[in-house]
Amino acid sequence: MLKLGIIGTSPISHEFIKAVSLSHSYTLSAVYSRKLETAKTFAQSYENITLFTDVNKFFSSDLDVIYIASPNSLHFEQAKAALQAKKHVIVEKPMVSTLEELAILTKTAQEHNVFLLEAARNYHEKAFATIREFLDSQTILGGQFTYAKYSSKMKDLLAGKIPNIFSADFSGGALMDLGVYTLYAAVGLLGKPNASTYTAQQLPNSVDLNGTGVLTYPDFKVTIRPGKNISAFGGNEIYTADGTLVLDSCEWISSAIFHKHDGSTTELSIQAASHQMQEETLAFAQVIENQDWNLAQKWLSDAQVVHETLYSMRQDAGIIFKADTHVQ
Repeated sequence: MLKLGIIGTSPISHEFIKAVSLSHSYTLSAVYSRKLETAKTFAQSYENITLFTDVNKFFSSDLDVIYIASPNSLHFEQAKAALQAKKHVIVEKPMVSTLEELAILTKTAQEHNVFLLEAARNYHEKAFATIREFLDSQTILGGQFTYAKYSSKMKDLLAGKIPNIFSADFSGGALMDLGVYTLYAAVGLLGKPNASTYTAQQLPNSVDLNGTGVLTYPDFKVTIRPGKNISAFGGNEIYTADGTLVLDSCEWISSAIFHKHDGSTTELSIQAASHQMQEETLAFAQVIENQDWNLAQKWLSDAQVVHETLYSMRQDAGIIFKADTHVQ
């Protein structure tokens, strides 16, 4: 069993712990928060959890792996320190704000012989393997991936506040928060694009509320549509010479139906996990326990492609974060 430590006390950390319990591969051992009361409130649903308000003591404690789910802009420094403490690190998406940060974390993980893993849950779904196998016999003509969900933080934004998720200081916005899933779908299912563009509805601080991106491949194009001030209820399709593969989502996929041009349909055999983060937590545990460096490197290579595309799209739209001005 892997001894797990948590940084970040938002609801997503509770969801990660639920998924961890289903994988039967981790023991929740510790949680870090700057405020003791916050840590106590977070841990009250769990037993035998050590609480830390000193991050250095947290990193030096008896832990195997640390899950980081703090605001986006804090991921880099916390992940770097955890890796230097020789802990395996799972960082909630997006793992970093800039390509420079990703390069430093990758090098640090290699130097200390530990795993660096990005928690982009859809990339690790078994559904992806099923879809890829189906597409192997198809000629791809294009596609689109959409993830737009009206944010619970819109009320605060409309009231004149700037929640972290809409802050340039905290590397927020629709592309970083939800667009990363659409990019993992594109890269995971169709491979690396040659180029990308992005246009968006933006706040005065340049952070995007929603947008449309275009990924250019050698023989086709793919559109991505993330959104935080709108909700979408479809828009996940892959077009082929023989028909259209319609997905019910680009993450936690439970349905994939191929509509042939002659009007017939074929339903792919897909069974979604009982929890949307279950498959990634199990995949991470297996890589760590089996010391599967080759697979972890494949994941990091695809993460590199995703983050290169995120950065390129941000540059195209003029989305500038505080992290962009930092020299690490």
